[in-house]
Amino acid sequence: MTASKRALDLTLALLALALLWPALLGVALWLRLREGGPVLHISERMKAPQTAFALVKFRTMAPDPQDRGVSGGDKARRITATGAWLRRTRLDELPQLWNILRGDMSFVGPRPPLRQYVEQFPEIYGAVLACRPGLTGLATLEFHQQEEALLRACTTPEQTEQTYIRRCIPAKARLDLLYRRNRCLRLDLLLILRTLTRRAPSLRRGSGSIARRPAE
Repeated sequence: MTASKRALDLTLALLALALLWPALLGVALWLRLREGGPVLHISERMKAPQTAFALVKFRTMAPDPQDRGVSGGDKARRITATGAWLRRTRLDELPQLWNILRGDMSFVGPRPPLRQYVEQFPEIYGAVLACRPGLTGLATLEFHQQEEALLRACTTPEQTEQTYIRRCIPAKARLDLLYRRNRCLRLDLLLILRTLTRRAPSLRRGSGSIARRPAE
């Protein structure tokens, strides 16, 4: 991560915390009163092929000590009423501002993967994790809704796993590597803006597109 990208992350994270701390506190209190503990869900994720970190989110599902892998339709029954609302509004991800302040994540980059997939597909994630994982990114904007629809249709853990491996990982990796080839602070700011408006920019050449840029 370049010094300029890190400076942008710190500036935006501190500004977001200054503005959003009442929302963070309110959600935490609401979860505690309505759903009980724990308020936070801490999950091991990878920020480099050999380096893990503890990703922090607001809890949206009933705890299950046997839980593993990505979430599909087979886990839908565990999503709480408050958790469903938090997921729709993406407020469950607000605690990741802490991960950004720590340097585990950036605002923009590939979503941090689980260890099992990094170990299963070392070539893919060796390339993808050359960029620091992010809270949002090109793959998040372009593929998130499609990924949710694909996984929501799965009814067993085995089906969820196969769908994620065969249809989601390759599609997201292509977009993450496209971001890697074009990454720059201007693109990061554009992706952050598009996240707020839920629109993804085109990286293809042509009218209104973003020309290919060198890596930072």
